[in-house]
Amino acid sequence: MTVFDTSKDCHSALMKTVFETSKDCLLTVARTMTVFAVKKKAVIINQSGRKNMNPKKEKTIFMCTNCGNEFLTWSGKCSVCGEWNSLKEVQSPKSKVQNRNAKLPERPQSLKEISLETAKKTATGIGEFDRVLGGGLVGGSLLLFAGEPGIGKSTLLAQISGKIQNTLYISAEESMGQVKSRLDRLGVTNQTLKLVAETDLDNIIETISSERPELVIIDSIQTIASIDFPSTAGSLIQVKECALRIQQVIKELGVTAILVGHVTKGGDVAGPRTLEHLVDVVLYLEGERYHDGRILRGIKNRFGATDESGIFQITDKGLREVKNPSELFLSEHQDSAPGNAIAVTLEGTRPILVEVQALTVATNFGYPKRTASGYDLNRLNIIIAILTKRANINLSNHDVYLNITGGLKVSEPALDLAIALAITSSYKNKPLPKKSCFFGELGLAGEIRKVMKEDRRLKEAKNLGYVTFVSKNISELISRVL
Repeated sequence: MTVFDTSKDCHSALMKTVFETSKDCLLTVARTMTVFAVKKKAVIINQSGRKNMNPKKEKTIFMCTNCGNEFLTWSGKCSVCGEWNSLKEVQSPKSKVQNRNAKLPERPQSLKEISLETAKKTATGIGEFDRVLGGGLVGGSLLLFAGEPGIGKSTLLAQISGKIQNTLYISAEESMGQVKSRLDRLGVTNQTLKLVAETDLDNIIETISSERPELVIIDSIQTIASIDFPSTAGSLIQVKECALRIQQVIKELGVTAILVGHVTKGGDVAGPRTLEHLVDVVLYLEGERYHDGRILRGIKNRFGATDESGIFQITDKGLREVKNPSELFLSEHQDSAPGNAIAVTLEGTRPILVEVQALTVATNFGYPKRTASGYDLNRLNIIIAILTKRANINLSNHDVYLNITGGLKVSEPALDLAIALAITSSYKNKPLPKKSCFFGELGLAGEIRKVMKEDRRLKEAKNLGYVTFVSKNISELISRVL
């Protein structure tokens, strides 16, 4: 007798029915999705007149307001500079810049085909400025001129604009009347000089393209803005993108441009560090607000050395070139005063005699105070330790004050010897020999080490009537001069 498993047969029949039903449903869904995709494609083609299967949304990025780095996603802390709550959302300007500056690629050229006409240097007529540049301005170059507010940047650039023919001065901070008033005060009579007060980037670029001047001065880059970037003037993205657009235009036209940049409390140029990377030359104008001396330094120069500096003296007629800086910094030197010493330092490749003043006072507290103006405090502590250990000058109960006169800031080790002798002179209350100057680096063992370009230092001292002393260690030299 044959027995059938009814439950097993029913289960198989049920599974077969479910499988056929699911297969029909999947086929129906696939046909529906195909029809929907075809209709969506037709709608996009009809609306735009071209195929665009995946229309892109406008891209946004997050930029750090502290360091200028860009990120695809937001985070509470910048992973580069470590600043908290500094990432701000901005629209990515890449597509707009690429579309505006789209052009055919340049054809590679051999060295024989490349002309050097744009690489020729044009002198500005201001010797100290040309000295820092290495001979003058290079056609098609972009310069960043930075300094603290009120240091004399606009004054010096106004004087330069009066020296070079066919100059365009773009003022984004002052009106044309204010600029003309400064030019009249400085005695600028350049008939080819043109002024314009403008803050819109597109109008500035159009003016440069139509005028095609020899030199463009833009004062300043932090006050220029473009409507393509949704942020205020002076923001990181505005500063970087505006400078990039200006660089592209002047490179194409072969025009030299100088951008004025502000300086932060830390001494850096305001804005992202990429601003210094995309320019050809970076110049810093330094000096104390309450001193009339100004020093122009080259921090970056693609067309020359960066070891040169220019010395100026600010007057009511502008910045005057100082041909002999030593006379400027030694004009009020007193030979008979204890604690005063003359040092020979280098500003670039130029030797300069400066006055070092030291004052030692018995301390009223258990811990003596050390203060330095124009010099590194850590280096001063090392010199005091060398004097205490190697020259038996006990300064453990004396406050020490050091000053580099004239508002100078000197960091080279050649001042070690003059500083040590100035401190000892004040401590013993004895003046150093008249018409004496010193230079040399102090080692921890008390030895006097050689410094670079000693022949130039000796020649400058001799020309000004000063005598130098030669010794192997600080203890021996102190016994000779004090």
